[in-house]
Amino acid sequence: MIYDALIVGAGPAGLTAATYLGRFRRKVLVLDGGQPRADWIPESHNTPGFPEGVGGPELLARMRAQAGRYGAAFQVARAQSLSPRGDAFELGLSGERSEPVQGRTVLLATGVVDIKPDLPGIDAAIRRALVRICPICDAFEAIGQAIAVLGDGALGAREAMFLRSYSDRVTLLHLGAADALDLPALRAAGVAVMPVSLTDVALGERVTVATGERDTAFDCLYLALGCEMQSRLAVRWDAEHDEDGNLIVDAHQRTSIDGLYAAGDVVKGLNQIAIATAEAAIAATDIHRRLREADPPPRP
Repeated sequence: MIYDALIVGAGPAGLTAATYLGRFRRKVLVLDGGQPRADWIPESHNTPGFPEGVGGPELLARMRAQAGRYGAAFQVARAQSLSPRGDAFELGLSGERSEPVQGRTVLLATGVVDIKPDLPGIDAAIRRALVRICPICDAFEAIGQAIAVLGDGALGAREAMFLRSYSDRVTLLHLGAADALDLPALRAAGVAVMPVSLTDVALGERVTVATGERDTAFDCLYLALGCEMQSRLAVRWDAEHDEDGNLIVDAHQRTSIDGLYAAGDVVKGLNQIAIATAEAAIAATDIHRRLREADPPPRP
């Protein structure tokens, strides 16, 4: 079977596109390569339509059921290769089935993977919101708290300064040489700087940092160690991207490769669920337009 669209990724972007394309009466296969980034969210309060908040697993389950209702097929597999096959694409897979799949278009919704420090209990701490990943998403819930930011460069400094509008107790836990930081700017913003090594940091009821004779405790810890892009399929095939591996797309979410689209965190821009779903809707609509123009319905 040649699908109308192959969607690589089963996070918010991929599932939104699958719903739209299903409702456009397109044959869609969603390749689920494992736990999406959104699955780590304990509770989101800035996802539209959930005024009381919604956990990442619940949100993904709802979106998956919605896409399935409109005919999307799912396969647990990771895409390993991307190749042209006439007027279609072929994706080589690893997973429950190793046979390649073909689609007339491909949407990459592979997202990013957050770099996590090697700290005991880090995964459980993220699940209970002791350790946080996205200050844009949930800094509102940290208002007035003692906030620590763990970073090793400019990203940590930027996030610490961003968080100062939510609390007057923000400390940058800096890994590495302090000469990489603009210390006067941090001091002017009211951000304390504490050089640390990972062995100084412990995750318990609170976040504690060993500082000489006594420990310093924080209510939450933000990670600012960056992300690993999941754009290798397109980058290997020379899709246009920036120096960090973010795919560059046009106003219709089209990459520089004809027939290959991208949406969500894999695209250069703000990594937010609302943006991922909007980009997916744009991509799906353009995919439908493209297919409709290639195969116009017969005249009555």
